Amino acid sequence: MPRVLVIGESWFTYTVHQKGFDAFHTAEYTEGGGVFLDALRSRGHEVTYVPSHEIPTRVPASVEGFDAYDVVVISDVGANSFQLPPETFNRSVPAPDRTELVRAFVERGGAVLMIGGYLTFSGIDARARWGRSPLAAALPVVMADRDDRVELPAGAVPEVVGEHAVVRGLERSWPALLGLNEVAVRHDAAVLAECAGHPLLVVGEYGAGRSAAFTSDVAPHWAPPPFLAWQGYAELWDRLVRWLVDG
Repeated sequence: MPRVLVIGESWFTYTVHQKGFDAFHTAEYTEGGGVFLDALRSRGHEVTYVPSHEIPTRVPASVEGFDAYDVVVISDVGANSFQLPPETFNRSVPAPDRTELVRAFVERGGAVLMIGGYLTFSGIDARARWGRSPLAAALPVVMADRDDRVELPAGAVPEVVGEHAVVRGLERSWPALLGLNEVAVRHDAAVLAECAGHPLLVVGEYGAGRSAAFTSDVAPHWAPPPFLAWQGYAELWDRLVRWLVDG
């Protein structure tokens, strides 16, 4: 079965509670990709999950380290987390650029899937910075050098627009999404689904490997509960991962 490394989909929240004259703080840690991870595991995939804050210690620091996986999934975590480990940011010690390592992994025959969110593709205020990383060359889309969010608070229904093994037999319309990242499609890539007139699911090839982009989220808030509960949810990700690995 495909071996999948899923990176991201976690965050810390710090809240200020103001009660008249007094204020206090609370903190919370959240992992948002549980439904996605469960969907992959339910189809027999071997899934390794690395939360955002563990990237410097658990994501491989060599190209050979990625040989333990078939697909790398990056979801809602920015390029800075891959390019600025503590030894480099805090102590000016050179370290491998993990965005380059993932690119090289795909070039050698691996696969990458980037999933949308406030900190993937370009992201909010362009903070995700993936378009300025080496990995950009391996993705089937071109990223904007600006805030690329398309907020769809009223909801927009995704539509299958391409003929491909990944979407063949799936419903033509999927449950509504609440937003996505705006991207341009590379000339040699294929658009399989759109949402509100924007590319939603794009697949392509790079070197000896394959890549895919899903420009919305796999968890709230852009992916609301009806999308997560959709009967095609696990089927979509299972098919996509299998295509990335085997075609």
